[in-house]
Amino acid sequence: MARNRKVTVSTDAHGHTAGWAEAEPSAPARPDPAAAAFFDVDNTMMQGASIYWFARGLAARNYFTTSDLARFAWGQLRFRLLATEHPGDMSRAREAALAFVEGWRVQDVERLAEEIFDELMAPRIWDGTRRLAQRHLDAGERVWLVSAAPVEIGRVMAARLGLTGAIGTVAEVVDGAYTGRLVGDLMHGPAKADAVRQLAAVEGLELDRCSAYSDSANDLPMLSTVGRGVAVNPDGTLLREARQRGWEVRDFRTGRRAVKIAVPSTAAAGLVAGAVTAGLALHRRRRTG
Repeated sequence: MARNRKVTVSTDAHGHTAGWAEAEPSAPARPDPAAAAFFDVDNTMMQGASIYWFARGLAARNYFTTSDLARFAWGQLRFRLLATEHPGDMSRAREAALAFVEGWRVQDVERLAEEIFDELMAPRIWDGTRRLAQRHLDAGERVWLVSAAPVEIGRVMAARLGLTGAIGTVAEVVDGAYTGRLVGDLMHGPAKADAVRQLAAVEGLELDRCSAYSDSANDLPMLSTVGRGVAVNPDGTLLREARQRGWEVRDFRTGRRAVKIAVPSTAAAGLVAGAVTAGLALHRRRRTG
């Protein structure tokens, strides 16, 4: 099983900041240093959203209650559905994204992420997507997860799955503890494409020899940055784009199962951050009150 090695932070000319956590890979027989594959996480590598299941794991450990989770997630979901075009959406999401870890020690978050991955996330990894990633590894290519979730969660997932590493949202750390602020932007939309280009420059990758996998039209910039885009469990917009562009489509969902996983994903990616923030605030007041 791969072991974590390092986290690298880089900023491009546009001010976008990318963080990638690299795991110690198993050396392939014939490595291809110029090729790599990039996998979105939520609904691509796993069912639902990683931050949602992380929040569920925190609730199970009494950091906040499940009713807090449901109430605040629903409030944020309504906000997103009714005001998705509001110019303040991303800035508000950015402010809430990692506020819940303010004051936490990095080692504690990493320990929790490992425990919660094993308990709640590992059973929800899509077997089909995992096999796609393994094919790249077997071909001597490196494989990276790319997620809006904190890079620490991505690092744990990559290590557990035996992948090369992860690109994710970077939280500011001072003296081993999180400040609750981000370094750069959320790893979302065009920021993912920028991060992939940064990593390619650092690692000597040729983007036209690389592949990217995602379920969401939000990741069209990343899918278009590489030579081979693949739609996995695609939403309607991405499915149409994939057909128009002649991209490969892989769908591992079936019937009711696909419907069931849509709610945790929608309510979580960028939304549950607010629920976690408010829930932890309540929990802290209960503990100190």
